[in-house]
Amino acid sequence: MIAFLFRRLLVSALLVVFVSLISFSLVFASGNPAARLAGEGSAADAARLSQLHGFDDPILLQYGRWLAGVARGDFGDSLYFSRPVAELLGQHFPATAKLGLAAMLFALLLAIPLGVLAGLRKGSLADRATMLLSACAQAMPPFCLAFLLIIVFSVRNQWLPASGFDTWKHYIMPVTALGLFAMPAMLRLMKSEMETVLATDYIRTARAMGLGGPSVVLKYALRNALRPLVSLAAAQMGTRPARSSSKPCSPSTARGCSPGPRSCAATSPPCRR
Repeated sequence: MIAFLFRRLLVSALLVVFVSLISFSLVFASGNPAARLAGEGSAADAARLSQLHGFDDPILLQYGRWLAGVARGDFGDSLYFSRPVAELLGQHFPATAKLGLAAMLFALLLAIPLGVLAGLRKGSLADRATMLLSACAQAMPPFCLAFLLIIVFSVRNQWLPASGFDTWKHYIMPVTALGLFAMPAMLRLMKSEMETVLATDYIRTARAMGLGGPSVVLKYALRNALRPLVSLAAAQMGTRPARSSSKPCSPSTARGCSPGPRSCAATSPPCRR
């Protein structure tokens, strides 16, 4: 068991290093970042910025310098905001985490009862309606749904606020957009597991011994069907902060977002030491 955990941790660490190296290299995909920072400035300005930020050094040397800083807890400064990346993360992460947790809870509250219903009534109208809802929710990108919600509930009717996060009303639209996108995979898994569990021998034995339908479903079938769902929810929870931090600023997922459709992600601009 210890050897297995060690191998998994080693693979995870190597994966993180590989992804960070690729992401770091993409900063230079369109040329020297100093030229973009200089804008319409002269070549001398670009050269000064390049020397100031160390862009003249080989990429591997710059990456090693950045990696050493990360090991010390220093993520460098954002070239866009001219502020430390750790400070930006600390400012935006609480709102992003609350939004991600709320969206996951909303998705689970929809997926579990609907999946149980579809699993209990396989092939019925309820089953087909549930699968249709799942397909529609999966087909709608969350950013498109977010803009539709803003148009309907904020622009045309002024029922819900389109920005901020001071009250529970500010969370309704972004939680709905994120939760509906996460719900279909969990719903289909819940349906599949319920169908599998209900066909097992111990469930048939429990029913043969006279146990009622709700007791069998809630006490025996649902408990075993939830195990794979926990793993899937944990895996999806890792993507919630990323999705929630990239929502358009209109539904405002973090304090301090600039107006307009630009992403609210705190570290979306290239960050360099």
